[in-house]
Amino acid sequence: MTATWILVGISATCWTLFIYPYVIYPRVLRLLSPRPIHSRAVGLSVSLLFCAHNEFECLSEKIANLRDLKHAYPDVQILVYDDASTDGTSELLLDSGDLLTVIHAPSRTGKAAGMKRLVKQATGEVLVFTDANILLSPDMIDRLLPYYGDPEVGGVSCTIKASTQGASITSSIGSAYIAIDDNLQMEESRTGNVMGASGGLFSVRRELYPEFPDTVQDDFTVSMSVIFQGMRLVKASDVVAYEKTVASRSEALRRKVRIGARAFHTHSFLRSQIVRMSAKDRMKYFSRKMLRWFGGLFITLGAMSGLAAVATVSTVAAALVAAGALVATAVSIRASTGYVARIGEMGLDIFATLLGVVQGMRGQTMATWAPAKSR
Repeated sequence: MTATWILVGISATCWTLFIYPYVIYPRVLRLLSPRPIHSRAVGLSVSLLFCAHNEFECLSEKIANLRDLKHAYPDVQILVYDDASTDGTSELLLDSGDLLTVIHAPSRTGKAAGMKRLVKQATGEVLVFTDANILLSPDMIDRLLPYYGDPEVGGVSCTIKASTQGASITSSIGSAYIAIDDNLQMEESRTGNVMGASGGLFSVRRELYPEFPDTVQDDFTVSMSVIFQGMRLVKASDVVAYEKTVASRSEALRRKVRIGARAFHTHSFLRSQIVRMSAKDRMKYFSRKMLRWFGGLFITLGAMSGLAAVATVSTVAAALVAAGALVATAVSIRASTGYVARIGEMGLDIFATLLGVVQGMRGQTMATWAPAKSR
């Protein structure tokens, strides 16, 4: 019976570690003391930057959106990096030369390299980073700048509102993940610092932009650099952008693998600065970032040790439980609607992230990207 209880304890620990980032961590944050933001009106200049590679399908809407932004805030500088597009993106950007300053890459370099080139040409005191498929609220800059009236604020993570595509389970789960992260960022900001900005829309003071290699996640590296330099990275619930989520399962899973690999590679690059953060921020980082990377491992170990505990009592019962679990897994993955399908989709996402992290641990990363066609 001792072995049984040891296995039960291991299983319970693994399942607790799995649910901790989603269920327990938000409650831990609510126990921490608040750290208010002292916003006030400021007259800082702004440069808005984004990279594009084969984004022709979404660019017309993006350019129209930027014209609305420019009309509301005429002094904003808008810079775009065309990462060797081949689908008409380059021509569409050139046709908008009155609105955009375009830098064309002769060959693929990736987003991080592109953003660094844009920053060198940016003149704004505040750098706003966004994506080609993100639509911005016309009043975004007016809402953003008061946060920089607080001299302790060095960066602002904005709020992404997701719109799902049709009845796709993949897009609805993608929207749910965005909402979960948004809520966690709000709680983190309430108590001090956010652990990394939403890549779709965030901003930093220009003087805080760091040096980094082209292989890391530029949005995470740049936003975390604010904290490393002793300033606050906060969340703005009222600075809003809109994104269509990926509707194709295969595209979403490839994206999860790519993000997982780059996340671990970026963690390795930033490790020496991460360990020097405050104890509270290290706790946040471990809770929201690292534990989620290994969710698939915790599920596997939790299930295996639980099954082994059952086997110490009855091998027949263990075989029946294993068979039932395999059938349930297959059904959830093949289902296309309902809660069962949602569970299957979330499970695939969790294991895709783990696969990416394993690739990152083996030294693999990806500097370039391909836009999802199913948005």
